[in-house]
Amino acid sequence: MAGTDKIEDELEMTMVCHRPEGLEQLEAQTNFTKRELQVLYRGFKNECPSGVVNEETFKQIYAQFFPHGDASTYAHYLFHAFDTTQTGSVKFEDFVTALSILLRGTVHEKLRWTFNLYDINKDGYINKEEMMDIVKAIYDMMGKYTYPVLKEDTPRQHVDVFFQKMDKNKDGIVTLDEFLESCQEDDNIMRSLQLFQNVM
Repeated sequence: MAGTDKIEDELEMTMVCHRPEGLEQLEAQTNFTKRELQVLYRGFKNECPSGVVNEETFKQIYAQFFPHGDASTYAHYLFHAFDTTQTGSVKFEDFVTALSILLRGTVHEKLRWTFNLYDINKDGYINKEEMMDIVKAIYDMMGKYTYPVLKEDTPRQHVDVFFQKMDKNKDGIVTLDEFLESCQEDDNIMRSLQLFQNVM
């Protein structure tokens, strides 16, 4: 096993370090100031010296924030939402663009990003299974200590209620328009999404 670690270390050292686009360009594309971007970049480089994060590293970082639950499944979905180019790695630009939307974006931008997270297979719709997978991953990540009275079927009930409200034309899928409309007209859905966004 030690031999494998050594090879991985050598691979990591020979990997070309990724340098982000100019801070001026990122400042123009995000809602962060140049100073904030510098601070974020330092933190990112500290966790990921190569300048890119693969899914395994992403999961390890996430696990530290949720020691009482299993964050690996949610981190997997989140990683794929951050990895917009589907390259299998998240660069600083990807990270900071998503963070900009989640922290400082408009309601509409945040909802579009959340829709993309829930649309696991990226077909432009959310079906009940996709919603169930994400909600269950969030419950798993929060852990049993956070929800001491949580019953096994709670995620399913949660999804049933949400899906029924969102699937306006009852065709078994939720479109982006249905998602945006439902979230903006229903305070309960909006509050739940904000709760879920807090785990990002």
